[in-house]
Amino acid sequence: MKIIKIMVSALIFSFCSLSVAGKLILLTENYPPFNMSIEEKNFARGDSIDGISADIVKELMSRADIDYTMTLRFPWSRVYGLAQSKPNYGLFSTAYLDKRKKDFKWVGPLVGNDYVLFSPAGKKFKINSFNDLKKYRIGSYKGSGVAQILKEKGITVIEAYKDNGNPAKLAKGSIDLWATGEVTGRYIASIEGINNLQTVFKVKAIEYYLALNLSTEDALVTSLQNTLNQMRKEGVLDEMKGRYQ
Repeated sequence: MKIIKIMVSALIFSFCSLSVAGKLILLTENYPPFNMSIEEKNFARGDSIDGISADIVKELMSRADIDYTMTLRFPWSRVYGLAQSKPNYGLFSTAYLDKRKKDFKWVGPLVGNDYVLFSPAGKKFKINSFNDLKKYRIGSYKGSGVAQILKEKGITVIEAYKDNGNPAKLAKGSIDLWATGEVTGRYIASIEGINNLQTVFKVKAIEYYLALNLSTEDALVTSLQNTLNQMRKEGVLDEMKGRYQ
């Protein structure tokens, strides 16, 4: 009888821990077509946020029966810091990089988006290695994973607060190359009316995840990962990606 009581108490404690940890505050940014404000603003909540990753995360939370809020804010560096420092906070779409592994607990991948360098179509660049990039003016945005990678390799990056101004800078010649996600970059550029882009260098193959604060219960992380795996098996992730193509 004593053993049964101990087991019941342990189950109750585990359930309570999962319930408390399950109140998640999820943050994101304007990063189309993965997460974006429907009204194209730098602040949005709940149903005013859509995109490939946003749709996946909403379905993930619903299936896992997790109580959560979702807020889109600006800039990325700020929301990254909040998710890293505050219990029960999470962040997406977050590039899974070696340098970041220790900063969060991870659920994913949600979707892929290679980091590349764009130039205006027709311009010739001879780029065979990262060292070749050091002579060019490269634009990106503050806190981005691709900017982080390039700077770690000793490459100077001109960082804007928002990525959507970089296509115009590229077209005007204010920067030589634009470092961004391949899917994201083409999407942003098309909105800005700029479609004559060419990929001149692949920085890194990237997968985006939901990054959770390190205080998040392991049981919750496992539950979310298992649910996401099932969604992928059912073809739900591919279907949601197809909505934005």
